[in-house]
Amino acid sequence: MTIIPYITKIQAIMSKHKIAIIGSGPSGLTAAIYTSRASIATQVFMGSQPGGQLTTTTEIENFPGFIEGIMGPELMTNMEEQAKRFGAVMTQESVTNIKWNKENNQFLVVTGSGEYQFDSIIIASGASSKYLGLEGEEAWIGKGYHTCATCDGFFYRGKTICVVGGGDSAMEEANFLTKFATKVYLIHRSDNYRASQIMLDRAKANPKIEFMPYEAITEFITEGRNFKGVKIQNQKDKSIKELALDGVFVAIGHNPNSQFTTELNLTKDEIGYLIPQSMVNPEDRVSQYSSGTTIPGLFVAGDVEDKVYRQAITAAGNGCKAAIDAERYLESL
Repeated sequence: MTIIPYITKIQAIMSKHKIAIIGSGPSGLTAAIYTSRASIATQVFMGSQPGGQLTTTTEIENFPGFIEGIMGPELMTNMEEQAKRFGAVMTQESVTNIKWNKENNQFLVVTGSGEYQFDSIIIASGASSKYLGLEGEEAWIGKGYHTCATCDGFFYRGKTICVVGGGDSAMEEANFLTKFATKVYLIHRSDNYRASQIMLDRAKANPKIEFMPYEAITEFITEGRNFKGVKIQNQKDKSIKELALDGVFVAIGHNPNSQFTTELNLTKDEIGYLIPQSMVNPEDRVSQYSSGTTIPGLFVAGDVEDKVYRQAITAAGNGCKAAIDAERYLESL
């Protein structure tokens, strides 16, 4: 009798199962690399922005392994090709709904073109940054217009910039950016800041930060390919003036891309971020998997559940954990 090595047995078992990964950012594509390499039939639903938020940024210098940095779109293309190398299938569609059959614990992923059945799902759909809604602003994303100080602050060493927002994130980003910029304006529509007192006091004590309450950006000032500044309108007297800047950082929040999960009734916070079992009190957990949810076989990873770090490397790490959890779940079947 031929003895099949243990790993071959596992791969044979795994190949019978199908997993859907919703999202194609660092979290989703890392998960796809792991699941497809484990011989699980993997289908990635790439969504309306294939590659996620990193496709809107320029050079990335804080992702390990790239001494000279790497462009955001290039990094995501590399991740996609790596997942495809192991057999992951990329589907250029957005998911509109997920249906769960409790009787047989099967999932139906619903898109504009139809329904797909799976044994397990990893939701890695990310979050969308809130922008100012100015005409033509899309053309300047990553080119003077940013939503991540940790990602892009380094490029503004010795420059003058502004941060838009009034919450803790705005205060934190303004303070962080003073490590590089010589001047940081903090623009907010009123003097009613939502930030905690300690964060507000810290920003006010920073000599590089100048508060500009009752102001709102109405237009970008550009010259060719160069970002030159903004026009701001005073919310009291409606006067408009120009402010010379090298860059704008927006810190007015994110929207988790979890709207398609409504029918599943998953645990969420008040904004809509999905809550994995690792964030639930131990006595209230219903799954042994840290990235699991209240539904067996359904896992979450990346910015759709992380509202604290929101970095490419943490998203990739979460994708890895969710993939390993999913592998172990499918093996248990």
